[in-house]
Order: sequence, then C-alpha cells, then structure tokens
Amino acid sequence: MLSNLEVARVLREIGEYLEMQNVPFKPRAYEKAALAVEELENNVSEIYGSGGLKALEEIPGVGVSIAEKIEELLKTGKLKYYEQLKKKTPVDLSSLARIEGLGPKSIKKLYRELGVADLKDLEKAARAGKIRKLEGFGEKSEEKIIKGLEFIEKAGGRFLLGSVLPTAYMIEERLRELPGVEKAVVAGSARRRKETIGDIDILVISKKPAAAMNYFTNMPEVARVLASGETKSSVKLSSGLNVDVRVVPAESYGAALNYFTGSKDHNVALRRIAVEKGWKLNEYGLFKDADQRGLHAERRGKIQRKSAFSRRESASMIAGRTEEEIYRAFGMEYVEPEMRENTGEIELAQKHKLPKLVGYGDLRGDLQTQTDWTDGSDSIEDMARAAIKAGLEYIAITDHTKRLAMTGGLDEKRILKQMDEIDVLNKKLGGKIKVLKGTECDILKDGSLDLPDGVLSKLDVVGASVHSLFNLSEAEQTARIKKAMSNPHVDIVFHPTGRLINRREPYKVNVEELISHAKKTGTILEINADANRLDLKDDYIRKCVEAGVKMSIDSDAHSAGQVGFLELGIAQARRGWATKDDIVNAWSLEKMLKFLKGGK
Repeated sequence: MLSNLEVARVLREIGEYLEMQNVPFKPRAYEKAALAVEELENNVSEIYGSGGLKALEEIPGVGVSIAEKIEELLKTGKLKYYEQLKKKTPVDLSSLARIEGLGPKSIKKLYRELGVADLKDLEKAARAGKIRKLEGFGEKSEEKIIKGLEFIEKAGGRFLLGSVLPTAYMIEERLRELPGVEKAVVAGSARRRKETIGDIDILVISKKPAAAMNYFTNMPEVARVLASGETKSSVKLSSGLNVDVRVVPAESYGAALNYFTGSKDHNVALRRIAVEKGWKLNEYGLFKDADQRGLHAERRGKIQRKSAFSRRESASMIAGRTEEEIYRAFGMEYVEPEMRENTGEIELAQKHKLPKLVGYGDLRGDLQTQTDWTDGSDSIEDMARAAIKAGLEYIAITDHTKRLAMTGGLDEKRILKQMDEIDVLNKKLGGKIKVLKGTECDILKDGSLDLPDGVLSKLDVVGASVHSLFNLSEAEQTARIKKAMSNPHVDIVFHPTGRLINRREPYKVNVEELISHAKKTGTILEINADANRLDLKDDYIRKCVEAGVKMSIDSDAHSAGQVGFLELGIAQARRGWATKDDIVNAWSLEKMLKFLKGGK
C-alpha cells in the first residue's frame, strides 16, 4: 500500500518533468493534485478501495486523467506515464530539488550540459568548477549549490516532523484497533514534537503480543523487516523511515513511555534524582530498593508481559504504571513531553511552577494564508470554509505583494479589489467566521515595504517578510527587518529567520536584536507552522516568552487542506514554553485586533 506522501511525490514530479518540457498548464494541475493527496485525512489507497475511480475523482484538484494515473499507481505500484517522462530526463528529482535555487528547468540544464543526474554528480560538477561556466548560473550560483549540498549532508537522513506524524498516527491507530491491544502510543522524538525525526517508536500494551507483532511486520507499507520478536519488532517502510514497536506490561507502561519518549538529558536528570533518594528509575519502573530493582526483567534484557514481574519486584516498585505517578513520586509536576529537554523544566517542576502551555485546541484564528489570487491553489471562500471546519473564528488573507512577480503578487489596485471581495464574502458567510484583510508584504533591501502606507493603513493585518537578498551581512539584514518593524502599519514579521529545515540555513540576522526591537515597537513575531519552516525555532520562542514579546502561530497555508498545519506550529510553541497569553491568535478577535493596532 502506497502512502499519500509517496503518491503525492509521483504526481509532483510529473508536474516538474512537464515543466522541464515547457508544457503549459499541466504542471500546475499536477502540483495541485499532489497537494490535495498529501492533505487527505484518509489513505488514498483506502479511498480507492472503498469507492474506486469515482472516489479518486472526488478528491479536490483530481480530474479523470489524474485519477486514472493514481489508479494505475495504486494497482501496479508503477505508472507508465511517469516512467516515460523519467526516461527523457533520468534525474533524481526529489533529491536535486532539495538544493535551494534548483528548479525543474535548471535541473534539466545541468543534466543536458553536464550529465548531472543525482547529488553525487552535482557535487562533482560543482567542486570541479563546471557549473559556473554554464549560462544562467555563474560563480555565486555554484557556491550556493555547494553550500546547499553541505547543508543536506549535515542534516543527515532525518525526516520532517510534518511528514512523519501522519504515518505515526496511522500505525498507532491501526495497532490500537487490534483485538487484545489495550493501548498504543507514539513515543520518542515524535512525541516531543522535534522538528526532525530519525525514526518512530510506538509502545503497546497487549494481551496478544504475537498477533500485534505479526500484524505490524506484515503491514503493506513495510519494505523490510529488520527484527522480529514477541515484544519488539523493527521495520523499514517503503518511505525509508524506520519504525520500532515494543510491547510492554501494564505495570511498566508509564515508565517505558517516559524512558522511550526522552529526551536522554531529561531522563538522566530524573535518574539522578532517583539515585539521590536511594531509588532506581529505568524503563521497567521506579523502584525503592536500589539493589533489588527489577533484576528479573533486567537480566532478561527486555520487558516481558505481566508474568515476568516477580513478587519481589512488585513489592519494591514505587511507580511505573503511568508517567504522572512517576513525577508525583518525585514530588514534581507532570512535565509535558514537548518540554523534556533538561533546559530548566526539572527545576520548575520541583517547585510546581511550570507554565501552562498553549493547548492544541486553543487557537481561535490564523493570521497568514495565501489564495489563488497569488500562489495559493484555492479561493478566499475555500480558505474561509476550511477555517470554519477547523473550528476557527477568524482568518487573515495575506497574499504576496508585487515584488514577488513569480507568485503573481498583488499591486495596489489588485489588493484593493481583493478587499472588496472579502467584504462581499463576509456578508455571504453571515458571521460564521470573520475574514480579515491582510497582506504578506515584501521587505525591500532598504527596509521599506512593497506597498504604500496608504494601502497598508486600510488592512486589518499587515505581515512583512523577507523573500530576497538572503546573503546580506548580519548587520544589514538585521537593520533591514528592524526598519520594517518600525513602520507603524506592520503588525507581524512572518517567518523571521527565513530557514527551510533540511534545505536552507536561516539568513544571517541577530534574532535577539529583533526580539528587543519587537518589544519596543509592539511587533508580533510569527511561529510559522509550515513543516518546512517551523520558524521561529524553539530557542527563540523561549527568548520571546522571557522578553514579553507576543507571537502568532500561522499555517502559511497555500491550500485549504494546509490550515491543518497549525498543529505543528502549536507543537513548536509548546517546545518554546509559550502559553495562551503569549500567542495573539489564541485570543478573541476583538482583543487580538486591539493589540495589533494598539501595540504599535
């Protein structure tokens, strides 16, 4: 069974191959279909299995022709049309496209001129100084490619949180529904919501562990079984992701969940506290007799079912059934998984002074979304209705401005026309949601903005962002953004450091200086929820919280299905210890707008 991400990748690459051939219109259609498949709540294979070709045609953006291609891919695991396109330009598109600045046409040129088919070929050509000689590239382009290659190598084989979570949730749900399974939960760095994930760990309580393991190792997504046993199995999925499942006894479930959630540093700190009390903490439980702590289980080297626990172990166990009882035994508050990095949470938990983190259901609005007026794929109304479905009370439409010509950015006349359309839509929606007039206004080199103040003053939400000149010095880039923040009409700085995780380093900017300036100007700094960005990073969110600088969590959605990205942004905010009070779009519309305009 192919995953949604795998089907979407093939569709996206078809569009890119067609763009290489200068085919009009079709590339955009395949990109739109890829986005729609990627955002499906259910697996596309299951949708096809229950409704056939007609069900595929009901996916937004998927017409008859593309539905037929998806059907062929699902039935055979291959697609002739895709293979034919690859033969014309046999390159590793998914890998090469990870290099910033390389699009379909430049990849085609590198292949035709230098025979570059993959990252190894690209590095060889760049190191030999061959790319700079090509028309349209030059020495700076070559240096940028080398930096991109080095960045990818440094990132290693880690996956974006947003690409891993749907798979993790799917396997967790499947296991939970099996006969005999009492609990199944994702642990590891995915539970802590780290930006990138190396693999997935899932813990299970089951009366039928052999059956659970047999199901797990025979899932259709499994490409290879790495290890198989009654209490632990490991597989590699067709996506390249490794997944481990462990069956644990109910008595040790909380201890095992705590241990396998991590982080290592947090766990070491807890074990140190246990030692100071003369106790022992491990994945089997918290024991009061440090010399007789769960020896039976430790000798066997793995957690067995309930029968593996001796009377002696049960007598010496203080806690282990739940995580909460472990922290309680230490006299501590429960520490949320996103905070478990040993960066001060232990000490606050001991004092019962942990912050109450912003919750996954706390957001009331979304302050950055794009529509088909620029580079989005859906209409303003589509975006509004997706926000209603997500339970939001308000949404800001923030299409790009004219400086970003490639996106069809809005000039003064078009944005005024869009504002009129929003007025009409708000009347049509009858108060179900408030659609706010906004912009993602480009910050020019000197810090001025891409729209005049007379237009900006008419908008509900003005976001400003950097989309060019990433190579400025730190002093220049910082001054540029600070000048934009000083504009009385600018409410928010979108994706403040410009990073793309696993693809592009942040531009050089003094974030501490931006935070300080935001405090002075009343400017909001964004936590961009796009899985590729998650910008601000958690360390900077902590600094904003400490400085009293307010933030927004925005989806940066370019289609209706991407409004769901907000969950990743909330996770990032929680990793930065943000509360509802720190996040302006967790507030009512009235309070949020009053702060936006009053804060300046």
